[in-house]
Amino acid sequence: MPFPVARPRRLRQSPAIRALARETTVEPGDLIYPLFFSATLTEPRPIATMPGISQLPVSMAAAEAREAAALGLGGVLLFGLPKNKDADGTSAYDPEGPVPRAVRAMKEAVPELAVITDVCVDEYTDHGHCGILRKNRRGILDVDNDATLEVLAKAAVVYAKAGADIVAPSDMMDGRVGRIRSALDGDGFIETAILSYAVKYASCFYGPFRDAADCAPKFGDRASYQMDPANAREAIREAALDEEEGADFLMVKPALSYLDVIAKVRASSLLPLGAYNVSGEYSMIKAAAAAGMLDETRAVLEVLTSIRRAGADFILTYHAKDAAKLLG
Repeated sequence: MPFPVARPRRLRQSPAIRALARETTVEPGDLIYPLFFSATLTEPRPIATMPGISQLPVSMAAAEAREAAALGLGGVLLFGLPKNKDADGTSAYDPEGPVPRAVRAMKEAVPELAVITDVCVDEYTDHGHCGILRKNRRGILDVDNDATLEVLAKAAVVYAKAGADIVAPSDMMDGRVGRIRSALDGDGFIETAILSYAVKYASCFYGPFRDAADCAPKFGDRASYQMDPANAREAIREAALDEEEGADFLMVKPALSYLDVIAKVRASSLLPLGAYNVSGEYSMIKAAAAAGMLDETRAVLEVLTSIRRAGADFILTYHAKDAAKLLG
C-alpha cells in the first residue's frame, strides 16, 4: 500500500512493539565460550591482546563450568597449552594433557554442560602448523594431509574418553571428519558428535588467538590448508563434503567478514550451523571501546545479532559471558 496507509514506523514506536516485530533474537543459550587451559599455570595469565581473557590453570575448569551453566551458556569450547611440544604434536592425544583433564573436571562438576573440544595440533607442534610437516612433490615443507588425519583421530578419541560431548576439528585437512567419525565409532563413541570447522578462512583476524594459544607458525602461513578469503562457492563445497563424511554440526570462521558465507551455507544445509566470532573481532571492539570510539555493550549485542541474522544457530564468542549477563 502507498503512503500514508503503509507506515513501517508504526512497528518501531515503542520498546514493546519493537519486541513484537523483532525478527532475530540472541539468547545466552546461543553462545559458546572458548577457554584456554594450560598444563603449566597455577594462576590465570591475562592475554595482552585479548582484554578480559586469560590462559587458565586446569584447576579452574570446574569453576568455569559452574559459571557457564549459571549464565545459561550453550556450552564451552576448550583449547590446550601443553607442557611439551614436538614436531608431530603428540601431546594433543595425551590422556593427561590439559584438555582431557579439564573435560573430566567440567563433566564431574556440571554433567549437563555441553563441553566441546577443539581438535587440532597447532597448539601442540613446535612449528605451530596444524599438522605433521613433510616436503611435498615440489620440495617445499608443507603439512602432510593424510599423516595428520591419524593424529587428529587419536586426539578425538582421547577427548571422547575424557567425556567431551562434541569434538571440533579445526585443521582443515581433507577427509578429517570421516577419519574422526570412523575412529570414534570404532572405539564405541557413536554418540560423540562432530562440530566441523567446515569453512575456515586464512584470516588475519586470528592474531590475538595465536597469542592466547601460543600457536603462531614459526615459518610461512596456513594458506595451503585454510581457505582463500576471496572464495564463497568453495565454502558450499567444503560444507557439503563434511556433511557427507558425517559432521553433525557445521561452522564458519571468522564471522563478521563472512556474514555472506554464513548465509550461503545456511541456505545449502539443514545441519545446525555455528559461526566463530574470532579473537581479532573481539579485540577490535575492546580496543575501540577503550578509545571511546563506540559503546561496547551496544556493539557486542549488534555484532552477535548480525551473526544470528545471517543464519548462525549458535555463536562461539569471547563475549559470551558478558553478553549472557546483558541478555539475562
